[in-house]
Amino acid sequence: MTIEEIIGHTFRDKRLLTEALTHPSCAESKDGVAFNYQRLEFLGDAVLGVAVAELLFRMYPAENEGSLAKRQAALVCSDSIAEVGRKLGISQYMRVAASEQASRDSNSNLEDVCEALIGAIYMDGGFDAAREFILTHWQQLAKGMSQPPKDAKTSLQEWAQGRGFKLPHYRVLETVGPAHAPEFTIEVSVEGKKNASAKASSKRQAEQLAARSLLDILTSEE
Repeated sequence: MTIEEIIGHTFRDKRLLTEALTHPSCAESKDGVAFNYQRLEFLGDAVLGVAVAELLFRMYPAENEGSLAKRQAALVCSDSIAEVGRKLGISQYMRVAASEQASRDSNSNLEDVCEALIGAIYMDGGFDAAREFILTHWQQLAKGMSQPPKDAKTSLQEWAQGRGFKLPHYRVLETVGPAHAPEFTIEVSVEGKKNASAKASSKRQAEQLAARSLLDILTSEE
């Protein structure tokens, strides 16, 4: 199958599709602007957020803003986007430099390319085309949530506040790797208690992983 058959959209502007599949490691330049998926990824992230918000607004008419926000956060998080990208098998269509082949199927790359494809579909076919793609692959994820989920950072904050501690504190311990594939080490601590750290390709994901690790430690001691 072609990538267009997989995502269900035939591009009028094939260059948009190529741009969405081009990893920064083999980026070109057009009129001084880097030709890779990063700009489309930025756009796709915003389009995904709007489409998922609309999806949840219609699916759960009785839920308040807070509950809808929790559902949305879970559906547009790195793991959920990467899951969709992995199910579609889009990593095999990426244009990646030889030096980055080992990380072709990483969550970070899958998330980036999936968002870039959403941005490309939006630019080529408008919001309706992008919404159709998103509904096809996110509606089932949304239906799988029986209750609004709590992310690890929220759960850790509630744990601390419920026991009279100050809010958890997050700090960046280290940032390594090239600009197109950074790795962040984040530490989280609760005053008077232990701390934990985690590594990930984004600060947001590293904070979530660190929060989950510390919460596991703290709850196991109770």
